[in-house]
Amino acid sequence: MSDAFEIMKWPFVACLLLPGLLVYMGLHIVRREIIFVDLALAQVAALGICMAILLGYDAHDWQTMACSGGFTLAGAAILTLTRPGRKGGQVPQEALIGIVYVVAAAGSFLLLSRSPEGNEELRRTLVGEILLVQPGEVLRTFALFTAIGILHFVFRRQFWLLAFDPEKGREEGRRLWMWDFLFYALFGIVVTSFVRMGGVLLVFSYLIIPAVCANIFATTLRTRLAVGWGVATVSSVAGLYASYRLDLPTGAAIVCALGLALLLTSTVRIFHHK
Repeated sequence: MSDAFEIMKWPFVACLLLPGLLVYMGLHIVRREIIFVDLALAQVAALGICMAILLGYDAHDWQTMACSGGFTLAGAAILTLTRPGRKGGQVPQEALIGIVYVVAAAGSFLLLSRSPEGNEELRRTLVGEILLVQPGEVLRTFALFTAIGILHFVFRRQFWLLAFDPEKGREEGRRLWMWDFLFYALFGIVVTSFVRMGGVLLVFSYLIIPAVCANIFATTLRTRLAVGWGVATVSSVAGLYASYRLDLPTGAAIVCALGLALLLTSTVRIFHHK
């Protein structure tokens, strides 16, 4: 029992502390109806990691983090320039988001095809290595997430105008493109930090599934946050337990637990309406 505690302790701490900010940002993403932007940016971050690995750096080196962050900021700039409402924009942003994802995924395949451990590295970018997370990595990421959370709190009016009432923001003369880029940049930093631990699939799941569950049941921001955090926490515990007991890949187990939570939430909602 003590061995199990030692193995699962820091993955458990990571899955309790870190998804909170992801759930909050997921509410923004769902509200703005740019559902796959997180998947695209997560894949761009993974592309940066693949580039660093090809250059000979370890996945946990600061150079890898810097390379992944640089790629993600470039992706954030692209998404800002193609946001709806810009002059001359005739292509839906979801189409461009899909293109960014596909090109980044193909680029990752190409880069890792040059690596002797390409298949293993590709698997890590998808499902991560949350089971092997180190205490220092968890605490540094949590400190970073806390700082970003404080920025969101300080500028909460600007960010929520961007998501809920962009027309009012334009009437007030706010530079929405600047706040749009800041949102994507902060979002990119969050994704870059977590994708190295959890992988692309877990990042997407933490961002979207709890937010969708929250929108099914709640109408106010506080209630949605509470529901989203609850879904993320319970699903994390269930996924970690199933991973340990059944010897399953941890990231994939948590993703399936989140998917099951959405299914149960939808079923409860349907019966409640009836």
